[in-house]
Amino acid sequence: MPTMKSVQTAAAGAVEVVEIERPVPGPADALVRIRACGICGTDVFFLHMGGMPTGQDGEMRSLHLGHEPAGEVVEVGAEVTGLAVGDRVVVNPQGAPSGIIGCGGALGGMSEYLLIENAEVGESVAVFPDTLPFDVAALNEPMAVARHCVNRSEALPTDKVVVFGAGPIGLGATIWLKLRGVAQVTVVDVIPDRLKTALAVGADAVIDSSQEDVTARLTELHGQSANALGQPRPGTDVYIDAAGAAAVFNTVLASAKWKAKLVMVAVQKKSDDIDLGGMLRSELTLIASQGYPTEIFEVTAEIVAHQDRFAQLISHRVPFAEVEEAFRLTMTPGAAEKVVVTFED
Repeated sequence: MPTMKSVQTAAAGAVEVVEIERPVPGPADALVRIRACGICGTDVFFLHMGGMPTGQDGEMRSLHLGHEPAGEVVEVGAEVTGLAVGDRVVVNPQGAPSGIIGCGGALGGMSEYLLIENAEVGESVAVFPDTLPFDVAALNEPMAVARHCVNRSEALPTDKVVVFGAGPIGLGATIWLKLRGVAQVTVVDVIPDRLKTALAVGADAVIDSSQEDVTARLTELHGQSANALGQPRPGTDVYIDAAGAAAVFNTVLASAKWKAKLVMVAVQKKSDDIDLGGMLRSELTLIASQGYPTEIFEVTAEIVAHQDRFAQLISHRVPFAEVEEAFRLTMTPGAAEKVVVTFED
């Protein structure tokens, strides 16, 4: 049987490149040769744990990593329609019957080949043109996450929006907000290079929260309003939390005007420091945003159309032969923003 290389979790904080059998597609399946795969914070979460806990005893099992793949179809089952050998595709990791690709399922996208079970265009895969580089196409999944949070915000062109966190999701949300026609989008972070990227992809203003008073600066940018008690507050309509720190939540509570919205897309770190009672003073609406119920392939054509803007989110392109270094970069705070692993021709 032909084999392939695949990346899986090993000891806590480490990955292992293993040689496994190359999947053989059935009549309803397709086989994709992976050409690029992004590394996500979820991958890092599994790496820190050394795998995924199973059962009540908490024993860890290794899992195949990678849920942001883009590649080229190399085999198509006899029953598959709408797909042909040579098609370039992005993948819906949540569409695999054997479990979420790269997140506990039987398959991982950080592999030389990926089996697409029950291959169906618009459900499990979407085809994109050869004008879009594979590395940018690999942003499809995280940009769907970002798009969903913007959709959940229901931001209007007249709204004033602030995004906390200039990582890939926060920057993706910034792009989608601007493409949605939102006139004033401010991005908050503590890393100057991230803030430069935010401006490059279309943010109207940025705030370094390690150097500036966020509430005061938002008042300058968005004008002055008031909370439910009439206390002065910035005129910000929508807050998006793509950072997940307690400090962000508390800043929003201290800043929110009457009937402002907070969209929570970042994984939240547990904290006893959050005063939910502060929500009463603004009647703040808290909106949770999880995954991409409909957006996974809604974003594909727009990524193609605006690829130069999205390409700026990639800080590092690392060849698969150096995949351990790619994960090391991602796990090192401040070393990289978005790492995409590329596979040789």
